[in-house]
Amino acid sequence: MTTALKSPEKSVTSVIAGPFNIGQAASQSGVSAKMVRHYESLGLLPAVHRTDAGYRQYGDKEVHTLRFIRRARTLGFSMLEIAELLKLWQNQQRASADVKRIALAHVADLERRIAEMEAMRQTLAELAHCCAGNNRPDCPILSGLAG
Repeated sequence: MTTALKSPEKSVTSVIAGPFNIGQAASQSGVSAKMVRHYESLGLLPAVHRTDAGYRQYGDKEVHTLRFIRRARTLGFSMLEIAELLKLWQNQQRASADVKRIALAHVADLERRIAEMEAMRQTLAELAHCCAGNNRPDCPILSGLAG
């Protein structure tokens, strides 16, 4: 069975089968092999079975978890938030209120960061507007940065 997973950053085609080596798991999930190792080191992805030669073997469950992590990263969640979300996702007894709390806290953080960036943009635009941009040494941008 072949399915296509559409995401904003790229399209990932998935063939549901396993086990996968790390390169295949990375390809199936849309993350790099380096990030797969990183997520394992953080405990976001559990240690997987290894062959006698020491090669990691990933199943559909791990690939699905990697896709979850990739999507959460795309939405800007921190690794700590992703760890919490993964625990809730894997807990069928979870309260959706716990998930909503994390999502709304993230939305509030995004709104704060957007407001900070808008203030930076406005300040810089005003400084650039005041700058003549000629051959003279006077520069309101540098004066503004110097305080």
